[in-house]
Amino acid sequence: MDLPSFLWLWKIAAWSMGLAIAAYFLLAIAGISLRVLRLKRMPYPRGLREFHLAIGGILVCLVLLLLSIGIIGTLGYYGNLGHSPHLVAGILVVVLVLVSAGSALTIGKWDKARSLHLLTNIILFFGFLFVSFSGWTIVQKYLP
Repeated sequence: MDLPSFLWLWKIAAWSMGLAIAAYFLLAIAGISLRVLRLKRMPYPRGLREFHLAIGGILVCLVLLLLSIGIIGTLGYYGNLGHSPHLVAGILVVVLVLVSAGSALTIGKWDKARSLHLLTNIILFFGFLFVSFSGWTIVQKYLP
């Protein structure tokens, strides 16, 4: 396929990645707030937990959208996958986000869920760095 026909796809990917990183940092702020309040045995502000869950759901949707765009765009342009470390980075981030979401939904039902959720999100920070830097090298290929 012709690259210019994919330009709209790359724009969606760029916006989605920016929103995913913003969502991650909003989640970090809300999550740290929830943890501090829980450790101090103070009540949560109204809607904070629901906000955290909603933004987490949005992050899941964004990374799945990014995965779809990456697969469609790469297959459309190259005809196959695996041209850079960006594929590994992207799959790593998707898996980490899904593990984080899954563990979040089991907090209170499984003793280790909160620890897994926290550890996964710390690792996810480095996953986002990896996917961002490897993605930047991809973007450089397409710029004139």
